[in-house]
Amino acid sequence: MSDLCLLAISLSQAPGQRTDSPIVPPSTYLQSARSFSRAMPQKKIVAQPLIHRAISQKPEFSAPKADTTDSTATTDSAPSPASTGLSKTKTLSRLGTANQKVAIAPSIKTRLSPRSGIQLYQQRLASLRQGRLYTRLPVDSFYEAWRSAQGQPTYQQWRRLLALEARAVSRRQGQRQLMVMVGDSLSQWYPSDYLPSRDIWLNQGISGDTTRGILQRLDDFATAHPDRIYVMAGVNDLKRGASDREILQNLAKIVARLQRQHPQAQIVVQSILPTRSSMIPNDRIENLNQQLAQLTTRQGATFLDLYREFVDRDGYLQQQLSTDGIHLNLQGYQVWQTALSQAKPAIASLVRKPQTKNG
Repeated sequence: MSDLCLLAISLSQAPGQRTDSPIVPPSTYLQSARSFSRAMPQKKIVAQPLIHRAISQKPEFSAPKADTTDSTATTDSAPSPASTGLSKTKTLSRLGTANQKVAIAPSIKTRLSPRSGIQLYQQRLASLRQGRLYTRLPVDSFYEAWRSAQGQPTYQQWRRLLALEARAVSRRQGQRQLMVMVGDSLSQWYPSDYLPSRDIWLNQGISGDTTRGILQRLDDFATAHPDRIYVMAGVNDLKRGASDREILQNLAKIVARLQRQHPQAQIVVQSILPTRSSMIPNDRIENLNQQLAQLTTRQGATFLDLYREFVDRDGYLQQQLSTDGIHLNLQGYQVWQTALSQAKPAIASLVRKPQTKNG
């Protein structure tokens, strides 16, 4: 199988029928929820001097309806002008009340795409066999190779596949910008056709992973030369009883390691998303995000606050954005896509500060 990875990936070829406009794939994690029409005004993401100004006002908490978290899931799964410039703070936040929602267009058409981990794994493997990267192909690519796939890839099999993709990309990146997503199932199942086609995207998410697991596999894509690395992790740690201190320490180590391995890259740490699970107190997530924003900024990285985009007026993950109270559906990923798109100009304008001794 290692010989497959030495195939050159045709990154210069047009990405088939990929589009930056969201299309709804019928995935287990990406099932479309009912559309809703409560629109909020168009807003741009701006940098805020202090993160606590964006997330310190906690909504009143009330018990969620029934906890709809899938017990079998493997993971966590208003512009306000700032007084300081973007280069003086690396916290990006969208201000707004917790009960505001983003208007999502109704689903257009169901299309074929992997519905399980083994199907996604087989699709990505088939892409490598053809010297291609799955994020550069239509979501139904190699349908015959994965449609009847059964079973479940192991964690080590996923690590191996992701390392092979990284090695292939590092050989033929060319002049295109390379973006890397690092995380758990929330990143792993990010729809590839929601990613800007002008960039190369390397997805290094593995379902069920923790901050400790991510820290141990950063070397798997060390040969790549990314321009930007997006990190999101922590919800699985919370599910498994990790302390806030452990989560923050691991995330600090992840940032520091990435800065050493990829000194040319911008490191963007994304906030932990709220959930509807009774296992994970959302006020704890909010507090963790405040600390994470401060820690990230001290290390010279960028913090992107997505928490406010997903939380409802009661402090929980908006029900219409999720399949099971933790994982996102297509509407949820559209909210994420919009936040990344609007934050990109601000992130690109930031100049990375030298790493501190404590970073």
